[in-house]
Amino acid sequence: MVKTILEQIKTPSEVDHKIRIFDFVLTNSKYMTSRNGLKKAFKAQRVICKNQILNGAEWITADQEIVIYAEDAKPPKVFELKLEVIFEDEDLAVIYKPSGIPVSGNQFKTIENALLFNISQSTLADAMPWPKPCHRLDAPTSGLLLIAKTRLARVKLGQQFEDKTIKKKYHAVAMGTFEKKKGEINFELEGKPCHSSYSVNKEIPSLRSETLTLVELEPHTGRTHQLRKHLAMLGHPIVGDKEYGEEGNTLKGKGLFLSSTFISFIHPRNKKRKELTTKYPSKFDSLLEREIKMWEKYKGKK
Repeated sequence: MVKTILEQIKTPSEVDHKIRIFDFVLTNSKYMTSRNGLKKAFKAQRVICKNQILNGAEWITADQEIVIYAEDAKPPKVFELKLEVIFEDEDLAVIYKPSGIPVSGNQFKTIENALLFNISQSTLADAMPWPKPCHRLDAPTSGLLLIAKTRLARVKLGQQFEDKTIKKKYHAVAMGTFEKKKGEINFELEGKPCHSSYSVNKEIPSLRSETLTLVELEPHTGRTHQLRKHLAMLGHPIVGDKEYGEEGNTLKGKGLFLSSTFISFIHPRNKKRKELTTKYPSKFDSLLEREIKMWEKYKGKK
């Protein structure tokens, strides 16, 4: 198998102080920006200098050319699920994830396994063996999902997620009437600070829940199930949430009424901010219209 060179790094012509090759590569590499990732590269014998395998503990010398090879990887078996591609270029893509399908995992039917059926592989030098998701959405959540096609995109977008410079917004249908039309939610989760904000878009009367509210949400931190937990803790669980919702708010076969509708990030190559939006699923409006008709029919009487 022909090895693919991921990156070549040259040491300075003059070296005036001692520095280990591991630390030098970590500081100067475009793609190996995490210690764990670099450790794996050394352990897999993918870091070479003058045909010698390096372990990272060596001292650098002047005018060395350190070669890092890409990992050998076999693309997954393709899951032939048609996805809506919102945006695509050589570095990345944004797709619309349907509800009910996990982003990744041990099972075959995942979004990751469906990417090669919908997205072309990059032709750039740092192309990954196959496109990979940059973040997660819960299986029952639909909406915008950011995909990396190159190693540069994966590293730079990963850093943006860590630095919280990627902005995401969601829409949800929640139970009950919110006391304020806009607000901040700061309940701790997992013993750590956690911040979300919300804005009410629409309220309608409901026989089932007294009131249903279409709400726009923005997570400012990234805890597991953050928006679902925060709304439940506020007393307004999302319709269809089997895990955190109230009994009776799950509509059979309709799934969770939560969707990622906006994402904003800095493009890893041209450094320009990119913003993408999509409409929330039609089932949101269908539910609200049906509840209004039921309310008008029975005048709020059960």
